[in-house]
Amino acid sequence: MASQWERLLKNAGTWVGSFTQLDPTGDIVKDTPSVVTLKPLDGGTLMRQEITRQLANEPPQETVLEYRSLAKSVMFFENGAFSQGSIQWGPFADFGAELGLIAADQRLRLVQLFDKNRQLSQLTLIREHRDGTSSSVRPDLTLEALIGTWIGEAVTLYPDLRPNDTYPTRLEISCQDNTVQQSLEFGEGMPPIETQGTVTDNRILFETGSQSVQVLLLPDGASSTCPTYIAPRQPLFLEVGWMIAPNERQRMIRQYTAQGGWASLTLVTESRTT
Repeated sequence: MASQWERLLKNAGTWVGSFTQLDPTGDIVKDTPSVVTLKPLDGGTLMRQEITRQLANEPPQETVLEYRSLAKSVMFFENGAFSQGSIQWGPFADFGAELGLIAADQRLRLVQLFDKNRQLSQLTLIREHRDGTSSSVRPDLTLEALIGTWIGEAVTLYPDLRPNDTYPTRLEISCQDNTVQQSLEFGEGMPPIETQGTVTDNRILFETGSQSVQVLLLPDGASSTCPTYIAPRQPLFLEVGWMIAPNERQRMIRQYTAQGGWASLTLVTESRTT
């Protein structure tokens, strides 16, 4: 099994794309072209990360980072997918995370940020392809593209470094009269989690759980799932989804306990069967 550093190295190279800033309802605020380069140095023991953003009518903004180890707030999967973000949620503090998926020579990353008043304040969708390869623009995600039965496999990592878990998943999504029914099974023998949401334009709002959760249907086959407001003393999760092909999807879920501590990170790879 590859180490966390070896998994980071699967992201090495130059990634060309853009940072798309969205408001909490998913509307595009601005789009900034970007180039991100990850250069392994010193025999692969040092990573140099260069980020260049080309703002309109302004000089390029450049950021350079160098590191030999990874922070406790970040974890990588075998294929190079990763998440970094807050280890602990607390009142009156900024909170959020980045969730990054990878498929061949393309990456899709989503940053979800909450303000000190516990409100979802900003989303950033980052779409990239390796320099020298062609970008693949997928259609905006639609509810119709999600309806059906999805069978997959989940891998869960734990920040306390206990052994990974791998288990089957099943997700059924249906819709009638602007009401979405969702049934989710994680693992064999576990009772399904049933939720019901209301559809408005590109937004599905689920209010049947411990706190309201919204799903935003975004460009390039992406989706953002998270609370609109963080309720204290309730578990919460942040999720990104990516329709990499019409019947293939990846999802990444970063879960927090009712006490606000980062509990786990899960990568789901699923295919639609019906």
